[in-house]
Amino acid sequence: MNDALFSVAGQVVLVSGGSRGIGRAIAEGFAQREAQVIITGRDIEVLERTAEQISGTIPVVPMVCDVANGDQIRETVDSVIQQFDRIDTLVNVAGVNRRMPTEDLTEEDYDFVMNINLRGAFLMSQAVGRKMLERGKGNQINIASLNTDRPLKHVLPYAASKAGMGQMTKGLALEWGSRGIRVNGIAPGFILTDLTQKLWSDETMKQWGNTNTPQGRLGTPEDMVGTAIFLASEASSFLTGQTIYVDGGFTAGWSWPIPEKSQ
Repeated sequence: MNDALFSVAGQVVLVSGGSRGIGRAIAEGFAQREAQVIITGRDIEVLERTAEQISGTIPVVPMVCDVANGDQIRETVDSVIQQFDRIDTLVNVAGVNRRMPTEDLTEEDYDFVMNINLRGAFLMSQAVGRKMLERGKGNQINIASLNTDRPLKHVLPYAASKAGMGQMTKGLALEWGSRGIRVNGIAPGFILTDLTQKLWSDETMKQWGNTNTPQGRLGTPEDMVGTAIFLASEASSFLTGQTIYVDGGFTAGWSWPIPEKSQ
């Protein structure tokens, strides 16, 4: 059934970090539903290949943008506006991580993570938000994390950046809600991507993840598409400032090795 309430057809959608993983899946989801999608990243060859592979009836447009660079962000947003006149939905996906004990982190490690994950997301939201405010209409979707709720061990800068993103989502919704802009977040659970494949190939990690996820499996990037489409559509028109945990139930509670009741 086609329901206009959930339609994103004709929207102009900008996806930062759209060439791989969750960003790619979300970008493809919008493209398949006849949105005009623009994906950004740092590697033009990867962007162009991805754009070709995920394009629907409307070609996906690749644009190089390092979100750690404020000037590149503003130039990219201006370029999208020049080509397409508006941005209906922004999806802030670009993110990095460095897993190590806190005492081993360098200033460069900390800055690398925070500059992309939080500063870059803020500058992208701000640049796009200014254009949306001129129109009095728009949606922003931030890709948060389980770390937005509580930190995982040995990823402290990442956890801090994603906790900050949760507050940024609420703060922007608070400031912009009366001016026609909605801002929400998606917090993925444990997701199998190219970048996490090595981590989850460890049998101990995989068993732990499956055991502690009520649905009994790790997620895929495609599991995020439905929520992103919902948040960008009129179906969520009275929803802002929220972070939705798409995590297979992981944050619902803890599984513990209590013996099963004997039959």
